[in-house]
Amino acid sequence: MSTWTAVLLASVLAFTLKLLGYVVPARWLDGDVTTRITSALPIALLAALVGVQTLTNSDGSISVDSRLAAVGVAIVALLLRAPFIVVVVLAAAVAAGLRLLGLP
Repeated sequence: MSTWTAVLLASVLAFTLKLLGYVVPARWLDGDVTTRITSALPIALLAALVGVQTLTNSDGSISVDSRLAAVGVAIVALLLRAPFIVVVVLAAAVAAGLRLLGLP
């Protein structure tokens, strides 16, 4: 399969999914279960993204390094209700400090 074939197929699939969003009856989307699921999806996707970016190398192998410590510090700062910019700066400082000490 060439790159252009894959791009065209992905475009058709995206357009079809968007079109189905307009065709689905509104009563299917108004339920309590649907509302709970759709409100929880971004949280689950973000958690999966953070997990993958924190624990994997570029070759796909699992590694525990300074990124995991930085995420741990960020979680603690968030639990203590620190402002978001403080959370980011703390996590970056921890990662940079550990790398400065020679930890990967």
